[in-house]
Amino acid sequence: MAADLLRALRERRSVRRYTAEPVAREQLLQLLEIAGWAPSAHNRQPWRFAVLQSSGVKQMLAAAMGDRLRADRLADGDDPALVAQDTERSRARIVDAPAVIVACMTVAEMDSYTDDRRTAAEGMMAVQSTAMAVQNLLLAAHAGGLGACWMCAPLFCQDTVAAVLQLPASWQPQALITVGHPASNGKPALRRVAADMVHWL
Repeated sequence: MAADLLRALRERRSVRRYTAEPVAREQLLQLLEIAGWAPSAHNRQPWRFAVLQSSGVKQMLAAAMGDRLRADRLADGDDPALVAQDTERSRARIVDAPAVIVACMTVAEMDSYTDDRRTAAEGMMAVQSTAMAVQNLLLAAHAGGLGACWMCAPLFCQDTVAAVLQLPASWQPQALITVGHPASNGKPALRRVAADMVHWL
């Protein structure tokens, strides 16, 4: 069992291309259940998930996020042709995925403080907790024979994502995870040597 876990940690890849086969709701629920076993600050479990399977909803979200990406990049003075390519690539990743899970976090049940320093720290703990839930989800997808890819684009347009999906007011979009039956194995992974990133004391 330990060897299987270590192998899964090393072999998981970001998969961006999927077959047309849909992902069963039961499979998605299993992924979300495993996500919910992640550690969290104060055990508040601040993660929330919106699951998109409707083609129309995915298209609306992709279009709205694309509009925001295009406007931001053009305002930066980027080459319009490159902006168009990036916008289309992002749109296709969302629309072509059989399922898209929008990972959100909420501070509604986190501790509250009267000062900005501790309030910010509490918010960051909710972000970190949600990120660990997403890692659980990605590993569960890999273990179940599914492909998945983590996209952080919602951080650049949280209000847009929340408005299109009509999310509860306290839900703050953090990431999109596309999920499906893999049509490829993903790209070869390159990792830094651990010894180069450690400061021993």
